[in-house]
Amino acid sequence: MACLLLTAMIWGFSFVSQVAGMDSTTPMFFNATRFTLGAASLVPILLVLRRRGTAAKPKRRGPSPRRTALVAALCGVVLFSASTLQQYGILYGKSAGRAGFITALYIVIVPLLAWVFLHRRVTLFTGVAVALAVVGFYLLCMTDSGGALTVGDAMVFLCAILFAVHILVIDTLASDIDPILLSFGQFVVTAALSWAGSLAEGSVNWSGAADAWLPILYAGIGSVGIAYTLQVVGQQWVPPTRASLIMSLESFFSAVGGALLLGEVMTARGYWGCALIFAGTMLAQVPVRLPKRMGRQTARTPDSKR
Repeated sequence: MACLLLTAMIWGFSFVSQVAGMDSTTPMFFNATRFTLGAASLVPILLVLRRRGTAAKPKRRGPSPRRTALVAALCGVVLFSASTLQQYGILYGKSAGRAGFITALYIVIVPLLAWVFLHRRVTLFTGVAVALAVVGFYLLCMTDSGGALTVGDAMVFLCAILFAVHILVIDTLASDIDPILLSFGQFVVTAALSWAGSLAEGSVNWSGAADAWLPILYAGIGSVGIAYTLQVVGQQWVPPTRASLIMSLESFFSAVGGALLLGEVMTARGYWGCALIFAGTMLAQVPVRLPKRMGRQTARTPDSKR
């Protein structure tokens, strides 16, 4: 859980850098540079682990290199699609509040997709937790007067669906794969596809990258290299629905980042939203702990009180 919470915090503060990066680069080129940095940041770790022979190994028999490559490629394709749609949505939508709320819908989409395609049960506690989180995100992010769905909104909504798919793919196919290798593989695929798209549209702009070096550096090493790797590690211990709720706190941290770095001040409505998000995240822990406590209480109850 700590890995996923740290992931949410890094992603939240990265939202500021993603917005700032659009001032001098295009979405495709921005993603190409940041995912290249993310992949490069893992190379020293892979070399050290290989030299020491202490690379993380799953408890069960490890997958073949071919299967590892295929899963990494699949994760990379999904991650490329989601990240590209998110960046273009931010560029066209030009509204941090709307983009933050719509992206956060993946916390609802994850259990729905798991129920439809993986036949996983959705508990009452999970449903209530998701409802609280959605209302909280609405209060926190939708501070404007609303309006019709824009092209940017549609792109960010599709991005939310793909981020949900990314979470479920990792949970379903990658539980026995070395998280460092998986992260490196999906970053390489995402970077390669982003470079191909940037070259195709003619958006390679090194002077613009120099102007946005700090946002690219943070988004590359922090958001990609560290956070996405922590996501893969954390999801090996936390179910996908609870994982998505924890990682959805990125919107909360994006509000904090906006306040600290951009001088934004939240309204009372925004603070209510933060409280509901926190309540929903805590409630997501109940399904795991409540049955054990109830079982102990039942065992201590005398027969005469039945």
